[in-house]
Amino acid sequence: MGQHFIDYFAYLMVRTLVAVVQVMPLDMADSLCRCLATVLSRPQGLRRKIFDQNMDLIFPAATSGERQTLCRAMWHHLLLMTCEIAWAARRLHLTNWPTILRLRNNRVLLRQLLSDRPTVIVTGHFGNFEIGGYLFGLMGFPTVTIARRLDNQYVHGYVARFRGTHGQFMVEKEGCAALIDRHLSRGGAISILADQHAGPKGCWSDFLGVTASCHKALALFTLTSGAPMMVSGTVRQGRPMYFEGGCFAVADPRVDRAGVCRGVRELTGWYNEQLAGLIAPAVEQYWWVHRRWRSPSKKKAKRQVDPSAVNPCPSTTFPDAARESAA
Repeated sequence: MGQHFIDYFAYLMVRTLVAVVQVMPLDMADSLCRCLATVLSRPQGLRRKIFDQNMDLIFPAATSGERQTLCRAMWHHLLLMTCEIAWAARRLHLTNWPTILRLRNNRVLLRQLLSDRPTVIVTGHFGNFEIGGYLFGLMGFPTVTIARRLDNQYVHGYVARFRGTHGQFMVEKEGCAALIDRHLSRGGAISILADQHAGPKGCWSDFLGVTASCHKALALFTLTSGAPMMVSGTVRQGRPMYFEGGCFAVADPRVDRAGVCRGVRELTGWYNEQLAGLIAPAVEQYWWVHRRWRSPSKKKAKRQVDPSAVNPCPSTTFPDAARESAA
């Protein structure tokens, strides 16, 4: 009973904050997020140890000032992302979404989603992926999304209702394989966050220049069902509630069976490479407080990772794009 009371109190706090944010002007919320980001990005700030560990791996030559700048910009993005999610239900509608989202490769996107073939959509903890899923449903393309259940049952129900407003159906990742197979066999679309740590039994592949464990199921969904894999993202463009999204790359097993679709390792490496290219121009919109990279055991690393196939860190210096976008 005590835990239920704590969870419900936390839920009420979340609903109160959402109500406050929903009535805020965009510029006021943006300024507030910048102020809070300054606090959260302090050396003793929230999840700073994980952030620094990721910086040691991806940008080892970045100075302390550059790290601090990126950390502040990342927190600003994450806070603003939550505001945009709160605004979506009131400010994002069927009549105004073209003024909020600029579609990339819209012909390829629509051709795929309107076909009778299934689709596997992969994205990552980058940009505002929640708005991306919301917009897919708003445009009439409902998806099944695999996600972990939140610990707070009341908050989980609230988030599930938001995601399902326009037909985005959520399933828990444990034991969902049979449901996903049935959905794909009927020509449905699934959406997956591809940058989740898969543990020691995952497919070890290069991501942003560092080896990471990836779930084999993502590639298997495409290879076993014949569904094209589409890399998608929803990237904020300079100001709140304005994005570029759509289709950034497609791998079709019917067309490229001898190329990237010839096996799990090749397809996994392909979508990681595409996601890395999507992240590079806007590194501050990636969740650098996400524990993506965890070292495999020596035995696993020797057996599953070919050292000659792993690229070195993509840059020995902090990229100029990061400085400009984080400023």
